[in-house]
Order: sequence, then C-alpha cells, then structure tokens
Amino acid sequence: MGNWVNPLLIRTDASVQIGTGHLMRCLALSQAWQDAGGKVVFLMATKAPALEARLQSEGMKIVHLSVQPGSIDDAIQTSCYAHQVEADWIVVDGYHFGTNYQRIIKNQKCRLLLIDDLGNFEYYYADLILNQNIYAHEELYGNREPYTQLLLGTRYALLRREFLKWRGWKREIPEVARKVLVTMGGSDPDNVTLKVIQALQQVDMDGLEAIVVVGGINPHHEELQAAVQDSRFPIRLESNVTDMPELMAWADVAVSAGGSVIWELAFMGVPIIGLSRAEQEEVLLQRSTQSGISVNLGGYHNVRPGWICEVLTGLAHSKEQRLAMSRAGRSLVDEFGPDRVINSMRE
Repeated sequence: MGNWVNPLLIRTDASVQIGTGHLMRCLALSQAWQDAGGKVVFLMATKAPALEARLQSEGMKIVHLSVQPGSIDDAIQTSCYAHQVEADWIVVDGYHFGTNYQRIIKNQKCRLLLIDDLGNFEYYYADLILNQNIYAHEELYGNREPYTQLLLGTRYALLRREFLKWRGWKREIPEVARKVLVTMGGSDPDNVTLKVIQALQQVDMDGLEAIVVVGGINPHHEELQAAVQDSRFPIRLESNVTDMPELMAWADVAVSAGGSVIWELAFMGVPIIGLSRAEQEEVLLQRSTQSGISVNLGGYHNVRPGWICEVLTGLAHSKEQRLAMSRAGRSLVDEFGPDRVINSMRE
C-alpha cells in the first residue's frame, strides 16, 4: 500500500435508529489515515447533517448513495466507486454488511476491512476483521477465508485524535464523586437519558453537578432541555460535543450506554455505571464489569431511576472502588489502537 496517494473509502451510516457509534469510530480510523498522509471518502446511505459537518470540517469528503444499506446494489455501487477513485481499501462498519456484501466487494478485487461487534455472519470474506471489544475471540470468526486476518480486543480500540493529547494524564480520585457525566449514545431513540436525569434528581448529595451529552441527531432535545432546567442542582446539556475527553477528564464518574464510548471512558480512567440499550451492549457491559471498569445495571427497560440513584450514590462514596475501576480502564485501553490497525492494513 505504497504512498498514501489513493484514498481510504469508508462505508458506514448514522441515523436515530442506527446511532452514531459506527461513524464515530470510523472517524478515529480516518484521522489516523490522514495523519499518515492519506485522504478519506465517506460513502453514506443515510443523512446526518451534524455529523457530516464534523467530517467535512476535518477535510473528509462525503458521497451519498441511494441504496438500501447492505443490499447487493449497495455492494456494487461501493466497489464501483472504490475503483473510480482507486481506493486502497474499503472499510465497512454496520450490522448489515453481511456475507453476500463482503463476497461482492472481494469479487471486485477490492481490499476490505470489516469493523464488527457481533461475529454473527455465516461466513467472512474480508481481508481484515476488526473487533475492538473485550469479548472478541477467534471462534466468533471460525467461518472465514484462509487469507482473513483478525484484529481482536481492546488493543485495537479506535480512539479519535482528540483523545491522544491526554496520554499520560493523571486522574485525581476525590473522596466523594460529585461530577457526573451522562452519555447514552448519539441518538438514544428510547430517551434513556431522561430516566438517568430523573435518577440524578433523587441523589441526596451536596455539591452534585452533572453534564449530560446528547448527540446531534437526538430526537428528544427539547424534553431533555426542560428536565435539565427543572433540576435542583446544576445540570448542563451539551449537544454535538467535539471534545469528549475534556468532559471525561472533568467527570468523577459516568453513567453510560454500552457502545464504543466505554473504551473511551476506560482510556480516560472514568469509573462507569453502564446501562444497556440493546443485546450487544449487554454482552459488552457484562464483560467490562468482569474486567473491573464498570458496574453493570443491565437493560434499561428493567432499571428504575431509584436503582440508578442507589448505585451512583454507593459508587460516589467509595473512593477505593473508583480508584480500582480507573486503574483497570487505563490498563485496558491505550492510544495506539488506530495505528495498530493502519499498520496491519499497510502490511
């Protein structure tokens, strides 16, 4: 993969239903590709203006496809575009880029990197499979081509450029955790964020402060704005945040959904209270709790605000537990994940 003249082509989507996690971790890989001197093009079948503005502000091109995501038509148009711009690699990230999709891309003689969480396709044709999760293991991808290489585990965690300036930073662990960061994903269609705000209102603690982060495509912004204004302690609602590590450094503890934000929080040494919104998040939070970086409350459907309040209060008053969680996170995730992936692509 010579001289980085040819662009990296990324095929992913973001929407209220899909969320923003796929796109944001692709952004991390794109930044590393740019830092190595390459150009990046995003192919998208959905529209997400706030996120697209972010990509464009970082010098990445966006091309929209009129296709059903994951369809044969999608695979054909994607590989045709890759040939048109002479892309070195196609990166796909999303739960609909299955066996047929990969086979079509490979039949078109394109190099393919699949970013995956689930390991639930019948067969894999990608050149590289990246699963950055703690539970990733080779058996998930038993049905694969002989040439397919696996990049598994948190050493490949895709952290965006803004995290890199925090390498070596030392977190202070206060006696009582009073600063709470709430992040329930970029779209949060079921408005789990509101449930967490209601839980915070029940916390009986002097000096409590919270920052609630919502994505640019969150459909509940007005309702959350109202809930925050009615609060008896300061809650700041932040939308379209471009510097998440700044907020993570501020926080003593986070209440979070179970997406790739977990690895960002771990890198920043933030103790996590996890709430899952989908089956794959449940697995991730179970394993992250086993590894000592989070407390897993389970699926949000079954969790009362009172229970969130109780767990948060307990963790807030246990400096020892938070210190152990912070250290576990820092030892699990470093800043070199994107570089390791790029090096594997170059090889």
